[in-house]
Amino acid sequence: MWGLVRLLLAWLGGWGCMGRLAAPARAWAGSRGGPGPALLRTRRSWVWNQFFVIEEYAGPEPVLIGKLHSDVDRGEGRTKYLLTGEGAGTVFVIDEATGNIHVTKSLDREEKAQYVLLAQAVDRASNRPLEPPSEFIIKVQDINDNPPIFPLGPYHATVPEMSNVGTSVIQVTAHDADDPSYGNSAKLVYTVLDGLPFFSVDPQTGVVRTAIPNMDRETQEEFLVVIQAKDMGGHMGGLSGSTTVTVTLSDVNDNPPKFPQSLYQFSVVETAGPGTLVGRLRAQDPDLGDNALMAYSILDGEGAEVFSISTDIQGRDGLLTVRKPLDFETCRSYSFRVEATNTLIDPAYLRRGPFKDVASVRVAVQDAPEPPTFTQAAYHLVVPENKAPGTLVGQVSATDLDSPASPIRYSILPHSDLERCFSIEPEDGTIRTAVSLDREAHVWHNLTVLATELDSSAQASRVQVAIQTLDENDNAPQLAEPYDTFVCDSAAPGQLIQVIRALDRDEAGNSSRVSLQGPVGPDANFTLRDNRDGSASLLLPSRPALPRQAPYLVPIELWDWGQPALSSTATVTVSMCRCRPDGSVASCWPEAQLSPTGLSTGALLAIITCVGTLLALVVLFVALRRQKQEALMVLEEEDVRENIITYDDEGGGEEDTEAFDISALQNPDGAAPPAPRPPARRDVLPRARAPRQPRPPGPADVAQLLALRLREADDDPSVPPYDSVQVYGYEGRGSSCGSLSSLGSEAGGAPGPAEPLDDWGPLFRTLAELYGAKEPPAP
Repeated sequence: MWGLVRLLLAWLGGWGCMGRLAAPARAWAGSRGGPGPALLRTRRSWVWNQFFVIEEYAGPEPVLIGKLHSDVDRGEGRTKYLLTGEGAGTVFVIDEATGNIHVTKSLDREEKAQYVLLAQAVDRASNRPLEPPSEFIIKVQDINDNPPIFPLGPYHATVPEMSNVGTSVIQVTAHDADDPSYGNSAKLVYTVLDGLPFFSVDPQTGVVRTAIPNMDRETQEEFLVVIQAKDMGGHMGGLSGSTTVTVTLSDVNDNPPKFPQSLYQFSVVETAGPGTLVGRLRAQDPDLGDNALMAYSILDGEGAEVFSISTDIQGRDGLLTVRKPLDFETCRSYSFRVEATNTLIDPAYLRRGPFKDVASVRVAVQDAPEPPTFTQAAYHLVVPENKAPGTLVGQVSATDLDSPASPIRYSILPHSDLERCFSIEPEDGTIRTAVSLDREAHVWHNLTVLATELDSSAQASRVQVAIQTLDENDNAPQLAEPYDTFVCDSAAPGQLIQVIRALDRDEAGNSSRVSLQGPVGPDANFTLRDNRDGSASLLLPSRPALPRQAPYLVPIELWDWGQPALSSTATVTVSMCRCRPDGSVASCWPEAQLSPTGLSTGALLAIITCVGTLLALVVLFVALRRQKQEALMVLEEEDVRENIITYDDEGGGEEDTEAFDISALQNPDGAAPPAPRPPARRDVLPRARAPRQPRPPGPADVAQLLALRLREADDDPSVPPYDSVQVYGYEGRGSSCGSLSSLGSEAGGAPGPAEPLDDWGPLFRTLAELYGAKEPPAP
C-alpha cells in the first residue's frame, strides 16, 4: 500500500507539477547618462517540485512529498539543499544531500490550506549560494472530513395563519468547512426531516415555505420543523447536519365575535344613580390582540335612553351602566338588544364574516325606599312687607312615591331662618310670616324646608324656598347727605350754590320718584329748582345781594309719588363768606373762620362735648383717688394696736411645734436666771395662765404703766404669738449700741435719754412723757 502512495505522490509531483524558473538576477553596466546597458540573464540551473499533500494523513514514518534538484549538482556531494519558510524544520524537513522533502505530521486543510517555502542550494564547504533562492508552495489537498453546520440555529420564524401555499417562512443556511472548489465535499442539499406535510424547504437555497393552505392558529399555533443539510450533493457517504425551526402562526382576524348566550339578565336598584354599573357582557373571539378588540352598542331606542354600554380598558368586555335615573313605580323592567362588533376588520377575510353578533338583555328594576319628593325642584314665593304676623306666604307639597297615602311632616331648618321670620304647618306645608317683614332690611329670605315620612324619619328630602319681600311706600324721602355749604358775598344773582340730592329707600318706581321744593315768595333768600331726577339746584335769588349775617337755614320739602305719597322736611345751612379771588373762603360771618374743609356746627358741638366729657372723667378720678388716700391715712394713725400685733406676729410656721425648743432663739444676755422649777415652754400654749400684777396705787404714770404691761407680756407665755419676743428681743452680739427695741426692756429699768427730751421741742412731747419727763408749765 505504501508503494502505491509513493507512486501516486511521484506521479503528482514529478510529472504533473514540475517546472523551471528563470533566475531573476540581472547585470547592468554603464551610467545613467551613457548608452543603455546590456541586459544579461542567467538561467536557473536547478529544478524544484510543487506538491499536493492530502490532509488528515498519518503514517508510521515521515512521508516523502517531493525532491529538490539543481543542475549544478553533479552528484559529487558538494551541493547542500536548504529549506526555509512556513513549517520548515517542523512540519516539513529536507534531506540536505538529496533534496528529498518529507512531511512529519498529519495536516488539516481547514486549519491551514497551503504553506509557502523558500528553497536554496549552497556549496557545502563554503555555504556560498549556488542558485538564487526560489519560493514554492505546498498545498494541502482537501478530503470530506467536516459535516455541515448551522451557525445561526436553532431558528424561530413567524408566518400569518391562513397563508397560501408556498409562502416564505425563513431561510436557513448551513456551512461546510471543506474546500468548495475541490470535489463535492462542500456541496450541500437541504431536506425536511420533521414538519411534513405543513412545510417544505428548497434543496439548494434552504428557504422554508408553507406546504398546505389555511393553517389555522386557533387549531395549532406552533410547529417544530427539522431541516437537514447533507454534503457530497446529498449522495450516499456524505456528511450531514441538522437544525430546528420553530414556526409560530401569527393571528389574523378570521373569526367573528360570538356571544356565548343569547339572553343576559341583570337587576338594578331604582336608587342607582347615573354611571352605576349594571353588569358585564363579553362576546367571545378566539383571535388575539387588536383582532379581538370589540365595540358594543345598544340597538333598541328605549334601552339606549336609560342605559349606556361601553368597552372596558382591555377592549373585550361591554360595561352596561345606568344613564338616567330609574323609577320602579314608572317602569319595572327594560328589554333591549346589544351588538358586539370587531373594531378592526381585514378585507381579505370578509368572506368569513359578518364580524358581529347580537344578544338580548333584560334589566329588572328593584324597588327601594325613597324619600318624599317635592312637586317642584325649588319654590319662589312672594309676600308684601309690613304685613301682620300670620300672613299667608305660600305652600310646599311633597308625596311618598312608595306609598302615596303615607302622611308627610314639614319643617323649616333652623339655620336657614335664624331670625325666625316664618313658620310652617307640619301637616300641609303652609308657610306664614311670624313677624312683620321690612323689605329695606331683607329683600330675599332663602329657606330650606324638610319633608319627612311620618313612618320613617330617616326618609327625608329638602327643597329650597326663596321668599321675596314686595315693597310698599313706607319710607319718606330724605336728603342724600347733610348739606352745609357757603356762598361768597361777591356772588352774582342767580348763581348756583349747591346741587342737593334726595334719597328714597323704597323700591324703584313711582314711590322712589322724589320732588324737592324750597322757599317761595319774593322775600325768599334762596331759590330751589327741581331737576326732576331726584335732585335740585340751590340758587341765589335774582334780587340784590343778601345781607351779611349768621348762616342761613334753608327749609326744603321732599315728597315722593307713591300711594300714599310720603313727604319730609330738611334744612340746608348756607354761610355768607368773604372769598379770595380764586374762590376759596377767607372768612365767614360771624367772625368764626370756615376752614377749607368746612367743619359744620354739628361737628364742632360734637368735639366740644367729647372734650368736656374727658375733663369730667379726669376730675372724678382725681377726687376718688384723694379720698381713698385720706381714708388710709386715718386708719393707719388710729389703729395702733393692730400695727403692733402685725409687727410682732411672725406666725407659728411649719416648724413651730412642741418638738422644737424655742429657747435656742432667746437672747443669752437678757435671759432670766433659771428657776428651780422646769422652765415653761414659750412656743406652745401653757395650761395655766400667769397671774396679772395689780396696778400700783397713786397717780397714773404712762411710762410705768407701759413698762408694767410689757413685763406682764414678757412673763406671760399664753399671749399669742408665743415666740414674738424671742425673735425680736435678740438682735445679735455684734452691735455696740445694743438693742433699740423696747420689747426686751425690763419693767421699771428702762434707761432714759442722754439729754432731757424737753429741749427737743413740742414735736417730741409725747416721747418725753413716755420717758417720765416733766410736763412743761402751762403758759
